[in-house]
Amino acid sequence: MYFVCSYSKKIYNNIKKPITFSDIGKPLEVRYNWEGVKKDIDVDESQKTLWRYRSVLPKVNNIISLGEGYTPLQQLAPDLYVKNETVNPTGSFKDRGMSLAVTLAKAQGVEEICLPSAGNAGISAAAYCKEAGIKCHVFLPETIPNEYKKATEKNSKNVYLSGKTISDAGKAMIKKKVNDWFDISTLKEPFRVEGKKTLGYEIAEQLGWRFPDVVVYETGGGTGLIGMWKAFVEIKSMGWVNDPLPRMVAAQSTGCAPVVKAFQERQRDTDFWENSDTVALGLNVPGPLGGAWILNIVRESKGIAIMIDEQRLKALTEEFNNLTSINSSDEGGVVWGAYSHLKKVGWIKPKERSVIFATGIERIK
Repeated sequence: MYFVCSYSKKIYNNIKKPITFSDIGKPLEVRYNWEGVKKDIDVDESQKTLWRYRSVLPKVNNIISLGEGYTPLQQLAPDLYVKNETVNPTGSFKDRGMSLAVTLAKAQGVEEICLPSAGNAGISAAAYCKEAGIKCHVFLPETIPNEYKKATEKNSKNVYLSGKTISDAGKAMIKKKVNDWFDISTLKEPFRVEGKKTLGYEIAEQLGWRFPDVVVYETGGGTGLIGMWKAFVEIKSMGWVNDPLPRMVAAQSTGCAPVVKAFQERQRDTDFWENSDTVALGLNVPGPLGGAWILNIVRESKGIAIMIDEQRLKALTEEFNNLTSINSSDEGGVVWGAYSHLKKVGWIKPKERSVIFATGIERIK
């Protein structure tokens, strides 16, 4: 295992632990010596969690797991599937990343972690840290619905409220942060992406070791999209699948769309999205640290970034939930709106196989 700066492409073989980001403050990508080496499919069939793909994950002795991953891929039409991440232990796809991030933090001797969250990540981090015996400090926006706050407090006594967005919460965390707190924020350590990449492995396996033509993903911090693309590239490099790589679609709301704006303006990186406001809480990420990484993947895959009208999200989410029988949060409306539009205008062609996602449950009662 070695590391590569996602921005400068500098390679790191020996790196100070606990591992964070590159020396220019950009996310690190985990890389492996087995990449590109042709080998037989190696999946642990006895595991009904993401750890069935342990052969392509970091080698660790003690795994922190609550039973995450191996979620259903529901077929909605002959050419459309939805990956249902709401059935993960804490109700969202964040559990994939947290299982890996907390496992590796524990292996590196971390005793306290901290992170800002728009909701689901804080709930997940608190649960996995409790399982690992690590103290967890979660910083949430003051605007967070009470259901998210209560769900976080079930597993952590250290929950702080500040500001209107995850960026505001992050600023409050920096002010309060103690030196030995390990920052497990999105892409400030490299292993959450390794957990999220198991989405890509699962999709390929559940499609009979085939790739979809298009992956439409609701994009906030972007670890899911980054992780899946990483998985598809790894799988192809090992010869497990010979299909063309999927086209990756980053879907956002008009209330917060830094990736879409940068894509449309052909920028290398995102600019901060001022006054962000969206009911899709997980997408209210106005300054994604991995903006350049996301944009590179969208372009390399011949994909697209698209934003959906914020005013339509509630209706689109209701339509998505009725179609799928999933109690998805409003990110589901974003991905459904994006898929429907791209299908209507012909960007997604007839008979092209697409995968969309329910990334988390609706928690507001």
